[in-house]
Amino acid sequence: MVKIRLTRGGAKKRPFYHIIVTDSRSARDGRNIERVGFYNPVAQGAEKRVELDVERVKYWVDNGAQLTDKVADLYKAAAKAA
Repeated sequence: MVKIRLTRGGAKKRPFYHIIVTDSRSARDGRNIERVGFYNPVAQGAEKRVELDVERVKYWVDNGAQLTDKVADLYKAAAKAA
């Protein structure tokens, strides 16, 4: 099954997540099919908190991909803002 989920990056105590499309069997930070955005939970000032390619996420969901809970919340917020 294909999932759209977060993969962690960044430094210790300073998380940064990429929103990726991947096979559900691969590891959290393992192989991915496509990177569709990012999420920065500790953004400050002019930094972007979330950037998401809504069209690509919609394409993957239409083709059977499942969103994780957090990505579904981010997608809802990004779709509303667009």
